[in-house]
Parts: sequence; C-alpha cells; structure tokens
Amino acid sequence: MTRLSAATLSQVPAGVTVPKYDRSRITPGIVHLGIGAFHRAHMAVYVDDLLARHPDWAIVGASLRRPDTKEALEPQDGLYTVAVRDASGTHPRVIGSILRVLDANTEREELLALMASPAIRIVSLTVTEKGYCHDPATGELDQRHPDIVHDLANPAVPKSAPGMLVEALARRKAAGIAPFAVMSCDNLPSNGATVKRIVAKFASLRDAALGEYVGHVAFPGTMVDRIVPSTTDADRETVAGMIGAEDAWPIMTEPFTQWVIEDHFPDGRPPFEQAGAQMVEDVEPFERMKLRMLNGSHSTMAYLGYLAGYEYISDVMGDDNFVKLIHGLMTEEAMPTLDMPGVDLGAYRDQLLDRFRNPALKHRTWQIAMDGSQKLPQRLLGTIRDRLKANQPFERLGLGVAAWMRYVVGIDEKGESIDVRDPLAMRMMAIAADAGDDAEALYVGLVALTEVFGSDLADNQTFGETVATHLDSLFEVGVKATVAEVAG
Repeated sequence: MTRLSAATLSQVPAGVTVPKYDRSRITPGIVHLGIGAFHRAHMAVYVDDLLARHPDWAIVGASLRRPDTKEALEPQDGLYTVAVRDASGTHPRVIGSILRVLDANTEREELLALMASPAIRIVSLTVTEKGYCHDPATGELDQRHPDIVHDLANPAVPKSAPGMLVEALARRKAAGIAPFAVMSCDNLPSNGATVKRIVAKFASLRDAALGEYVGHVAFPGTMVDRIVPSTTDADRETVAGMIGAEDAWPIMTEPFTQWVIEDHFPDGRPPFEQAGAQMVEDVEPFERMKLRMLNGSHSTMAYLGYLAGYEYISDVMGDDNFVKLIHGLMTEEAMPTLDMPGVDLGAYRDQLLDRFRNPALKHRTWQIAMDGSQKLPQRLLGTIRDRLKANQPFERLGLGVAAWMRYVVGIDEKGESIDVRDPLAMRMMAIAADAGDDAEALYVGLVALTEVFGSDLADNQTFGETVATHLDSLFEVGVKATVAEVAG
C-alpha cells in the first residue's frame, strides 16, 4: 500500500475530507513546541479550517524530546489523518496545516532561527505539565531542574521549553523584531499567567533587562478540550483501509472539540473564531471549570478504574457505582467551587458523562494516569483547598487523591506490577517500599512531597483524615467496595 503524502493525496477516496487549499502556497506563521497527538487533533485542525483564506498561518512543529513524530510525518509531507469516532462510526479527515516537523535535538539552530524570524507571530505549546520545568504546587520555575540548570549555563543551545522561548525572544530583541505571542495549550491553572511567570523568571536569571523585556510579551491564556486516546496498530489498519494509503501516525478522537482563547495577540493572529474557537477577555473561569470537572473526573476514574481492572474510561462508565461517584464529584464537590454566570454547569456535567461513555473512543485509564504528580495540584488539590476554606466535605475528591497514592505503589490488587510513568516515580516507589502495607505510613511519606502537596495540605488534619481513611479502605477492602461506599 502507498504512503500518505502530497504525491498520493489525490488518490484518497472521495468520501474522505482533504485540505481545500494549495499546500505549496501556504507559509508558516506559527511554531508549535511539543507536537504530539493532542495538538494534531485540536489546534492543527482549527488552523486547517482557516488556511484556504489565510495562507500565511501554517504551522511548523517541533519535537523537544523524541524524533518519532518527525519520523512519522516527514515521509508524509506533514499530512496525517484525524479519525473522529462515535457510535455512528469512524470519520476520517486528512489535515495539511503542519508544513514540517523539526527535531529540537538535531535541528535546534534551525528551530531557533525560525522562531526568531518576523514571519512567526505565535509560538504555541503542548509540552504537558512537566515540560514547563516548574513546581506544580506553586507554579514557579524549578531552578534546580536539570534542563533549567543546563539552559542557564548554555543559553544558546537550550533543551527546555522555557529556554527555547527565551533564547528566541532574546534574538528577536537584539534584531529589533517584535516579540511573538506565547500561547500555552496545556492543562495548567491560569496557563497564560503561569507560563509568563515561568518564562520571565528564567529570562531574568539570564539577564535582568531580558527579564523586563519578556515581562511585556503577550501570553494569552487558553482552555482546550478534546479527548485523544493513544493510537494503536489496529487504528492504523482501520485508517489505512478508509483512506487507501498507509498513515504512520493517524490521530483518533471524539466529535467534541472546544477552544477558549484570551484575545491578546499584539502582532496579529488567525481569525480562530471563524473555525469555532471562542475569543474572550478572561479564560480563567472556563479553564478552572474544565480542570475541575473534566480533568479532575478523568484522573479519579483513571486511578480507581485502572486498579479495578478497567482498561478504558468507557469500561469505567459501565459500572453504576463509578458513574454515581463521578456524578457526585462534579455536582456536589466541584461545581460549588465554580463561579460561571451564564454557563449551565449541570448541562456541562451531563455532556461530560456522555463523552466518557463513548464506546468507540478507546481512552486507556493507564494513559490518563501518567504524570499524576504534575496533574494532581490543578485537577484535584485546588478544588480540595477551596472546599477546605469553605469548611465543606470532599470525600470523592479525597478518594481520587487516595487512589493516586495507591496506584503509585506500583503493584495492583492482583499483585501485578503497574508501569508507573511519572517524573517522581522512583521517589514515590521508594516511599511505598518503606511503607510496605501500612497505609498511614504511605500517606505520610507521599504527602511530604511538597512539590505536589505544598506544605499546607501536609499539615491539614481534615485533609489527612479524609485521604488516609480512603487509602486504608483501598488496601483493606479494595477499589470496588470503596467506590460503592463513597458513591452512596
């Protein structure tokens, strides 16, 4: 079978949507750092919708860690398939908005030169929470992070996302070129303000004047939402059969997509609203809603579901006790912490539950469970802090935290190993090994990770009693019995 590429695009069957513009005439206006599956299912699709009328806003992507995306897309001239799945079937579309992908490890100078060129007016990022080299509990730059230490010592050859941004901005400043806008599309609380704080601090550590300059760069906040499972070999076979060509890395996703963006782009932007994005003055309420309702529920389902033997989120939603638990988490614990005038939070909750039930979307609990130490502060702990301030219970949220603690032990209820993927995995497993079967000792060890819990939660008696009680129950009676008890 032939490979999907510019040369074979004309052979794609008539029922498959393909780019409606001449790709030889589009030029880059955006550099995207961290060109993984989510970006290709989300922002790249919005841009693809606009290029016929706005051809100077195409994307050049960059992989900061591994060259696998470049290796998959380069023989395909940047083309790939987004396959939307729901109960009605799979609906493929070929996306052409990504002109090329650079490997930052081997093409770093070319990437920095492109970021420093006046044609690039936006640099966007999906580098995941851990890619910002920050302390998730405080949102501040982690100056001890190995990549930050390296980049401060070698600013012209950066490894980290903050280092890349600051070096490119420094070159633009020296050349008298207006700075690009920095747009994070990651699940960070107040992502625009948080990334600005991280990047400006890094810049000030390099040079005080550079820090002042970066302090005036635009960092529009965003809220992004689309569920994107990992692609399997079976998915590749399905897509190949539908488009009549081999696609090394198609993207599988759901019909739903949402993008809320703060409208702060001094050097211009594509008309994202024409592709369905919502341009707002302040994105933070939308972001908090999504982090606490969707992402908080997802993480809770991931840890409990994996431990209960459920491979996919849709499997979790087949268990009535889990449905009751998640419905209650959103309704009783998350929604009261949100101030969203004009937004029907109940309707949003019901929409989320329907999305979680999508049987065609094979979203693995193990995939969502990755990097929990980086995700917990914004997905669960922020909501818990608000509940504590209001002297309100947080039994379901507390169970989500306890489930994470049980999961990172690295041994499931059947005694089999869990492949725990997390920057703190080795430290957490050492804590678990010292604690043995003692749930209280495990809680005390893990809550001492101040980069996750800060110092306030470790010292909070109500937090400790709630989480430790649930953790003990998970060890004593197991996940399913504990979920049934807490769900009520």
